[in-house]
Formats: sequence, structure tokens, C-alpha cells
Amino acid sequence: MDALDRRVAELSAEYLPLAVELLKEAIRIPGDYIDRPVESGGDPDCGLSNHEGPRLEYLKKRIVETGAVRSADDVGFDTYGNLVWHVEDPDDGVAREDKRVVYFDGHSDTVRALRNQWTEKIGGGIDAYAGLVDREKVDSAFLTRELGYLPPEDEWDELIFGRGSADQLGGVIAQIVATKIALELAHEGALRGVVIWSYATAAEEDNDGAGPMFLMKEVLPGAGPDRIPDVVVLTEGTGDAEKGALGIYRGQRGRMQIQVTVTGKSCHGSMPWEGLNPLEYGAAIISEAARRYNERDGFLDDTFLGHGTRTASWANLETPSDCAVPDRFAFRFDRRLTVGESPELALGDVEALDAVRDAREAGLTVEIEVPRYDDATWRGYRPGNPQTYLGWATPLDHDAIRRAVSVYERVVSPHVEETDAKGGRVRKSARVDRWIFSTDGVGFPIPRNDSSIDIPERKAWVLSGDFKHPPMFGIGPGIEQNTHKIGECTDRRDLRHSISFLARFPSAFASDE
Repeated sequence: MDALDRRVAELSAEYLPLAVELLKEAIRIPGDYIDRPVESGGDPDCGLSNHEGPRLEYLKKRIVETGAVRSADDVGFDTYGNLVWHVEDPDDGVAREDKRVVYFDGHSDTVRALRNQWTEKIGGGIDAYAGLVDREKVDSAFLTRELGYLPPEDEWDELIFGRGSADQLGGVIAQIVATKIALELAHEGALRGVVIWSYATAAEEDNDGAGPMFLMKEVLPGAGPDRIPDVVVLTEGTGDAEKGALGIYRGQRGRMQIQVTVTGKSCHGSMPWEGLNPLEYGAAIISEAARRYNERDGFLDDTFLGHGTRTASWANLETPSDCAVPDRFAFRFDRRLTVGESPELALGDVEALDAVRDAREAGLTVEIEVPRYDDATWRGYRPGNPQTYLGWATPLDHDAIRRAVSVYERVVSPHVEETDAKGGRVRKSARVDRWIFSTDGVGFPIPRNDSSIDIPERKAWVLSGDFKHPPMFGIGPGIEQNTHKIGECTDRRDLRHSISFLARFPSAFASDE
């Protein structure tokens, strides 16, 4: 550890109460809107994708108030609806075009809270928005069964409960406090030779990576080198219930939505021979698809990212009544793509199912396509992108990964006492791994032959097949197996270490250390 390492660690501990305050309020805010009548300013979907406004407005205000930017002019919203702030040291003696550009990225939306289920299943002691309200009413046995990892009960005071605590509001709060610390330590070199662009993105849960897609399409083309990232640090939770908290994750599988629409012929249910039942033929397609996945028929495997997956994830039935043959049955597969799998291959696999052929031969229409996402963001921007999200991996030997491990060992490891930690605890040694689920990272890859963005060679972007992307990795508070669950929580100790890492990494990355 050097002097800057020590100061960063000290301030991350000093400002942890602030981080906890910000995180609890970011979780709580939707509670002010979901039960209020719409005509009185209420919003039953507050906090979800495309409904992040109140939370983001609060964070913008607090970024200024807490000194996480030099000036109020350094934070704002882009056309898409992402909250954006940047920090640098204008007096570090390094020309702006020569500085390393570090992006922090975390999404600000959550999945639906299912608040009533929190109350019913946990016993009333924990609220999806208010967090822990009465420890005596908490059904500890349920939480232990439900979540992937919990520390011993005598350490539950370290936990912050609520929808979004692990996915991914904790990471966004870590970004805010980290930029505050970096600014305060600028005179000690915490921002020397670097520009930090920090994003709290919108609509990630519904449309993975759409915030970064906006950057790659609308912001970076024609931009100078002081805007093009040298590295992207994703603050999505990198904890694993068995392997430990705060891994350094350097890749993930891609994913796509495949929509199958089966159109038949409706008729009265008492005489089904008069119709063509899309529900029954569609069910056969789903059944065969599930069987083929279980047999790994048509799915590749990768030693690092794992095997491709496919599961039925959504359905909509159009029918006159429950005593009729339906008219149309539409459903979707969530398809996770590993190395060597392409969207075209995944679509072809569904087209080739015997049950699809049978339905068409029987006279039904079967359409198989990738749906487009066109819902307006909270700022009114319509992305219109196909729901295909590319996987990525930053090589283990890339300088960004090497430096990430070094920073972890300097500002996290010295403050982790346990050398034999188990479960979801922070490990003393850096753990380099990958995500199981998807992150904003899918929004950064662009076609290899895309020349709209001028990428200097020194930025060392990763070339992978027909695509290229900035070096990326992730570190953030939250256990993957705890996300989207009743009782979701994150550990404030992990939040502190995340802040330390994010505050120290940029200048370490920009240096010749």
C-alpha cells in the first residue's frame, strides 16, 4: 500500500454511512409513488425500466450536494435518460487528449418489487422499499431458504434490504461516493492523468445495455479521444453465493429474445375440429424446445463463459373465451449465447424444430423473429433496437485486468481479515471470474468494421470475431443469487470495498505502476 491507497481506504470507511444513506433512499423512493393515485402524481411502476425519473433526479441532486462533481454543470441527463457525471483534475499537467478515459457504468432501474410477497413471506419485518423495519418479525428461516447467501444472523445488521439493493443500486451508489473521494484526493494524485465518466443508466432490466448502445450510436461517433473509453468498469454485483463477494468479472454470455407467434383458427370449444389450436401446437413447440435444451442438442459450451441456454420466458394468448379454441398464441424464449453461438444460429435452431414443421403442415402460421424494443425511456427516447445483446470477454492477460487485480490487492485485501472465507464473503485474494446473468456490458460491442468511432490504437480495444469493444470488467456489491428475489439485500462491507476499488482504480490504470 502507498499513501494514496491508505487514504482511499480511510475515506471509504469514513463515507460508508453516507453511502448507506444514499442507497437506502434510492431503494425507498418508489414507495412514495406506487400507492399514490396517478392523477395526484403517482406511478405504480416507479423505479422500473422507463420509470426511473424520481430516483435519478434524487441522485443527480445528491451528486452535487455531496461533492461528487466539481460543479453542478458536470452532471446531467443525456437524451436517452442516463444520468451522467464526470470528474478530472484540470491541474494535473496532462493534456486532456492524452488522459486515460475510464467509464463507470451501473443501471438505475429494478425489476418489480412484489411488495405484498415481501410482507407475506418474510413476516412483515422487511419491506421491499423501506428495508428492515422490525427485526423481531423477520422469518429468518424463509430468508435462509430463499437467498443464495446470507452471513450469520449476528451480522445481519450489516445488510441493506430492499428491491435493487443487490441489483444494482449499490453499484451506482459506489460510483457516486468513489468520484467524491477521487475529487477530494485529487491533490494526492487520485485523478492524475485520467477522466472519469460515470453513468447511471436507464431501462437496463427491460433492454440490456440500451444505455451504452445509445452512447455507441449517438455520442461517441465523431468524438475526440478524451471521450472514447480506455476501459469500462461495470458495477453490477460480482458476488457468488459459493465463490465469494466482489469478484473481478471479465465477461458474460450474450442473450436474445426469440418470439414465436402461432396463429390458428378460432372456433367454439365444443367442436375443436372446426378450428386449428395455436395453444396446443405452440405448447408442443415449447415442449420440444425444452427437451432439446435438456439434451444440449444444438448448444455449445465454453470453458470460461459456460454453455448456451434457452428457456420459455413469456407468453400471451388471444382467445375469445375459456370455452373456445384460441386464435393466436405468442411466446418468447430467453436465449443465452456463449462463445461460437450467433443470433442467426439460435433462430435457425427454433425454425428447425419438428413441432414448428408440424404446425405449419397442419395449416397454422408460425412466425419466428427477434422482437424490437421500442418503449420510450423516462425522457421519451425510443431505442428501437432488436432484442439481441452480444456477449463479450476481456482477455485475462489484458492490462486492464492485470491492473484491476493489483488495485484489489492494494485497497481491498489489506482490509479483509479472513483468509479461509467461505460462501458469499469477500475473499482476501482477488477472484477473476464471469457473470452468469447479463449486464450493461452487452451494449458496448460494435461491428469490427464500424469506423464511425475513432479509436486510437493505444486504447487497446478488444477484437472478438466480427465485433470490437472497449476493455471491460466488473466489480460491485451484491450476490448474483440474491438478485430479483424476495428479501434481496447487499452487505455494507462489500459496498465499502467497492467504493475503495472504484476510487483508486482510475489513477492506477492511468499510471505506469
